[in-house]
Amino acid sequence: MKTLFKLFLSSFVIAMVFASCKTETATTSSSNGIDTSKLKGQSGVVDNESERNILQVAIRSPDHSTLVTGVQAAGLQDVLTNAGPLTVFAPNNAAFEKLPAGTLDNLLKPENKETLKNIITFHAAPGSYTGNNIKGVMGIGQATGDKVKVETKDGETFINGAKVLGTVKASNGYVHVIDQVLLPPEK
Repeated sequence: MKTLFKLFLSSFVIAMVFASCKTETATTSSSNGIDTSKLKGQSGVVDNESERNILQVAIRSPDHSTLVTGVQAAGLQDVLTNAGPLTVFAPNNAAFEKLPAGTLDNLLKPENKETLKNIITFHAAPGSYTGNNIKGVMGIGQATGDKVKVETKDGETFINGAKVLGTVKASNGYVHVIDQVLLPPEK
C-alpha cells in the first residue's frame, strides 16, 4: 500500500511540474497584424520568459510584417525558430515597397511558393554574424548555397548593396535589418 501511495504521490508531483511550465500555443494576432494562429509546431510555441527567437523578433516588429507574411506563405516559420545559430538579413517593409508594383502580390501566390522560399532563404546564413564580426568579411554563404558580398563604406555596413540599419540579438542568432530585398542570382 505504501508503494502504491508513493507511486501516486510521485506521479502527482511530476504532473504538477509539467503543468507549471509556461508554454502555450499561439492562437491570437500580434500587435502588427500578423496572424499567429497560423503558427503550428515549433513556431507556434509561446514562451514569455525566454529570449525571443528570430521569428518572434520579426513578428513583434511592426517594420517587418511584410517579411513575416512572406515567411508564412513560404512555410519557413519553423526554420526561424530552430536552435541555430542563424543570421537573417531582414528587409523592412519600406524595402518591400521598393519592389516593382505587383511583384510582392505575385510572389505570395501559392503557385510561386518555391520562388518565394528561395528568395527568403537567400536572406539567411547559417552561423552567427554580428555587427563586430561581419565587417571585413568578403562574403557570407547563405542557406541557398550562394554568397552575399559584405562591404563597409564610411563606417556603414552593406550586404549586396543593402544598408544594415540595425542589429537585434535573438536566442538563435542575429537579425540585421536591411533597407533592400536581396535577390538570389539566377541559376
